Amino acid sequence: MLTADDLAHAHQRIADTVVRTPVWSSPQLDAALGCEVHLKCELFQPTGAFKLRGATNAIRQLPPGTRGVVTESSGNHAQAMAYAGRAAGLRVIVVMAADSNPAKRAATEALGATVVSENVDVITRTQFARDLAAREGFAFVHPFDDWHVIAGQATAALELIADVPGLDAIVAPIGGGGLLSGTALACEHRSPTTRVYGAEPAGGPDAYESLRTGTRVALTEPPITIADGARTAQLGELTFAVLRDRCAGIHLVSDDEMREALALVWRTTRLLIEPTAAMPIAAILAGAIPGERLGVILSGGNVDAVALAETIRNQNGG
Repeated sequence: MLTADDLAHAHQRIADTVVRTPVWSSPQLDAALGCEVHLKCELFQPTGAFKLRGATNAIRQLPPGTRGVVTESSGNHAQAMAYAGRAAGLRVIVVMAADSNPAKRAATEALGATVVSENVDVITRTQFARDLAAREGFAFVHPFDDWHVIAGQATAALELIADVPGLDAIVAPIGGGGLLSGTALACEHRSPTTRVYGAEPAGGPDAYESLRTGTRVALTEPPITIADGARTAQLGELTFAVLRDRCAGIHLVSDDEMREALALVWRTTRLLIEPTAAMPIAAILAGAIPGERLGVILSGGNVDAVALAETIRNQNGG
């Protein structure tokens, strides 16, 4: 398990590349949610999402002589690995499901990575990526089930805790669990009275079911949700081990609730976030997160502008 020193060293290791993102608040948003909410704005990272933290920490700890790296992703981790890999002079290959967000795929390729998608879905992509790494002789970096990645993701919560002490709880989205497990460890070491909650798509409740049953549950079909950053089939072994004892609960969020949260955040803060980032707001709006002072990690803002505009228009009554 990661120590407080592990997290502190990760924070130092990535400080020259990763932005210390601001924490925003809005009286209008607080009024709508019925509590004080502090938003850790990871959409302001160079790649538009928190994933740059874990990717940079992992890339910088690869063995000397590494020629390239293979990873798997639905989009944000792909862009982060492409960005960090290019800075390190490495070739980056990303395995993405064939139905991944086209804008995120294009952004990944624009950063110099090679994207492989043919005959790949979220159920098969991990093994596909591992096999490809072995054939190429490249390192494999898992998007969430990797201690270096988890330590990097934890730095977002470290900063939030430092900037806003004494939070009752922090809420983060969960797909594979890298961000949420990093957040849980950051709270354990730096703010042990702060509870940690996750928000997950109702169309892919593997994390919810895993914590409910006490064993890792794997989906047999790809999740159906607009939260493309959380389309994972199973928690990692490492992330499950962290969250099993440290997560206060996971709330399931429907696509309609995400759309409502997207529109609410835009209306009250003018922040453009992606559906995955809206899940914690939706969970708070549903009354699922107890506490008067809450932190939220807004995980990213890599969203199709046309789709977002249509969502906001519909939520605002045209």
